[in-house]
Amino acid sequence: MNESQAQERYKNSTIIPIIEDVYDLITWGDFAREYFPEHSVTWFYNKMRGVDGNGGQGAFTDVERKQLKVALRDLAGRILSATERI
Repeated sequence: MNESQAQERYKNSTIIPIIEDVYDLITWGDFAREYFPEHSVTWFYNKMRGVDGNGGQGAFTDVERKQLKVALRDLAGRILSATERI
């Protein structure tokens, strides 16, 4: 597999293995409603698994991946702020 194919495979892959250490700690439905309100929770779960609504490949686009990254950073910041208030 050449580098271009590897990048494409990564781009179309599921997000779950990348965030597996926190995956079970987050209620992703609530997360999706908060940070991706323009989409359904089902859409978000499908994107997390790297599939579209019909079972084909449907990973996050580059723009959606950036939105996910920003959302996770925001959540991390909110958690840190909460710890400071304890």
